[in-house]
Amino acid sequence: MREDHVLRSHPRKQRRRLGVAATAAGLLAALLTAAPAGAVPGPGDLPEKRISSSAQAEVEAAIESGEIPGVDEIVHSRNIEHISNTPKDLLPGTNSDLAFQGRYAFAGNYDGFKIFDIKNPRKPKVVAQVLCPGSQNDISVSGDLLFLSTDSSRSDDSCNSTTQPVTEKSSWEGMKIFDISDITRPEYVAAVETACGSHTHTLLPDGDDVYVYVSSYAPNAAYPDCRPPHDGISVIKVPADAPETAAVVDFPVLFPGEGELGGGNPGSPVNPGVSRTTGCHDITVLPSRNLAAGACMGDGILMDISDPAAPVVIDQVQDNANFAFWHSATFNLDADKVVFTDELGGGGMATCNEEIGPHRGANGIYDIVGKGRNAELRFVSYFKIPRHQASTENCVAHNGSLIPVKGRDIMVQSWYQGGISVWEFTDSENPEEIAYFERGPLPDGRGGGTWSTYWYNGYLYSNDMAKGFDVLKLDDRRTNPANRVHLDELNAQTQPRYLRK
Repeated sequence: MREDHVLRSHPRKQRRRLGVAATAAGLLAALLTAAPAGAVPGPGDLPEKRISSSAQAEVEAAIESGEIPGVDEIVHSRNIEHISNTPKDLLPGTNSDLAFQGRYAFAGNYDGFKIFDIKNPRKPKVVAQVLCPGSQNDISVSGDLLFLSTDSSRSDDSCNSTTQPVTEKSSWEGMKIFDISDITRPEYVAAVETACGSHTHTLLPDGDDVYVYVSSYAPNAAYPDCRPPHDGISVIKVPADAPETAAVVDFPVLFPGEGELGGGNPGSPVNPGVSRTTGCHDITVLPSRNLAAGACMGDGILMDISDPAAPVVIDQVQDNANFAFWHSATFNLDADKVVFTDELGGGGMATCNEEIGPHRGANGIYDIVGKGRNAELRFVSYFKIPRHQASTENCVAHNGSLIPVKGRDIMVQSWYQGGISVWEFTDSENPEEIAYFERGPLPDGRGGGTWSTYWYNGYLYSNDMAKGFDVLKLDDRRTNPANRVHLDELNAQTQPRYLRK
């Protein structure tokens, strides 16, 4: 049934019985309380039950019968090799996003960040660990600067801060900036407070300056620095030669409208199960085309960023039938498609099963029709991993990047405990998975899994929330042409022009 940790039978058939059993037990709305949420779930996404002993028994029976991998067991398709894993060390918090520059990988963690030397991907070396708590520590790099998002209320802007109620005016949230010119000794050089903190951020280089689009949401009238309406993004300008002067230069309103709701999705109860739009979760920019795609809770948007400090929304779409929380976006190579992800349940629920189905907690593929400010987003299809997961495994579409193959649309993506999926959407109407890697359930029904997986210079790098830093090698005729592409830097939310060596 299983040999050399490779599942040989068809994935959908392999997991089918577990999905039926879990449905019968009514366990699919279970919340994994130990799972860190990648996003605050919308009103309609909150679970009703915790995992029961019967759910755990179902999973144990499925493992025993071979229907799903065993606890912490690694399984993968034939075309993927798992070449290294570096466990968490001095930073015990949840691992989050990744960025790359030269021979280094930068890994966010709720307790700070790590820097890996990946010159030899089979033996990554930790060259620096920085303790600087503040969820979720979304991370990016540009030149000698490293950027870190803080989206938790802190006592001050230092790396020695403690948690403090968001209702206190003195509390701090926002962007932190480090000098990494000495890669082994990052130096904290600037902090910029932003409204509602910084859940994620996106870099947009502009000559000698770097603009930072700060995404945040969930305002409340009781929060002194995060009151509604909060229907836009903070734009920070960072002079590369004087990062200590970084400051917010604008707050463009992306969803203009009347009252506290603005012009975004009103969410529940108007649209049951959909998050109310009170800002953006993540924005991906495509500087070579002056385009950006925003995943903004209840809305997906396309923007003109020809003026970096003043992005302009040129189209706005909703999917009130199937999308609960618009989480992130990825352009294809030709910039005529966008993949949006739906983080159903905030990343803490088991949603990769038969009852939830293939259209919720999935990717939505949109064609871009028209040019310039006349461009429009048109929905084509959904993609979700075909491998059903256990009722104890938090699983939903999460962070990924393109694998740059000319003439094809292929990306790699994390699915929390659903593992890593490589899938193709060249035919937008018929996307398909072409490779996968995953671990079996964590012990005792704990939440976790892979947060981010990105292609960088011929390898796949993954930051697993619980298990650490993974490196994989993909060997497939459809993706091998990407090995001729070389990048000097990669922040997945700042999509580069992929040039061959």
